[in-house]
Amino acid sequence: MIRSMTGYGQAEGTVGSLRVVVDVRTVNHRFFSPSIKLPGAFGRWETDVREAMRLKVARGHVTLTARSERLTETALAIDEARFGAVTAQLQALVAQFGLSGGVDLASVLRMPDVMSAPREDDATGTVAELVGIVETALDALQRARADEGDRLVTVLRQRLEVVEGALERIAVRAPERVVAYRDKLRENVQELAAGVVVDEARLSMEIAILADRMDVAEELDRFRSHIVAFRATLDDAGGEPVGKRLGFLLQEMLREANTTGSKASDAPILHEVVGLKEELERIREQVENLE
Repeated sequence: MIRSMTGYGQAEGTVGSLRVVVDVRTVNHRFFSPSIKLPGAFGRWETDVREAMRLKVARGHVTLTARSERLTETALAIDEARFGAVTAQLQALVAQFGLSGGVDLASVLRMPDVMSAPREDDATGTVAELVGIVETALDALQRARADEGDRLVTVLRQRLEVVEGALERIAVRAPERVVAYRDKLRENVQELAAGVVVDEARLSMEIAILADRMDVAEELDRFRSHIVAFRATLDDAGGEPVGKRLGFLLQEMLREANTTGSKASDAPILHEVVGLKEELERIREQVENLE
């Protein structure tokens, strides 16, 4: 299974008297980079949430957001002792200063600490309940990443076929180019010699040396071996992250393409090398999204 680093997962459940919804999003990143946003009541459990994320996600920037709300509405609490004390104090002030209008209910309720709303921190619950919801969201995320990974693998296989086609055309052209270069070199030497006898053995040696310098057979063989390794990684990932390995193989392919181009001295081969490098860049863009 190969996973993309882009995905989304969601889960909901209860933590004590709270209904909790957890959203998890990931985008590509070279390393595991978590970002966690929890309600204040769960802040003390952030380390546990981070560890659950680390166990599920190897690479990528992971953003986890948890939202909570009470399962049932809880009435506002009125501190009756405080209510009585405030009422008596206000009535005493009215009598002392001869104020009109008396003391009404609204005035008393507006005084500090007479009424209090239930605090989120008062909700019961355990870290296991929260981590369970987080793990369910991460499982949904991993399924989405796996589906996207399957699509990326299909694209990569198609790109590899294009690369292999270019390599075969280079392999066919390479010996033709050597022969053409040899014939052209002989013709130029004969023309420059202007009837002077040419040491055929020496000429043949120079041609052989130049032909060896222009030979790209080893580069093409190494390029093909990298493609075999790339395909083997796609076929048998074993559930392990493959993005870095595929990235290294691409670097080696690009190195062989550059060497082939520098040794070519041939317009058709150079044209194929440019196409190769374009395809390798397209593959690299897709590989960067793989875990």
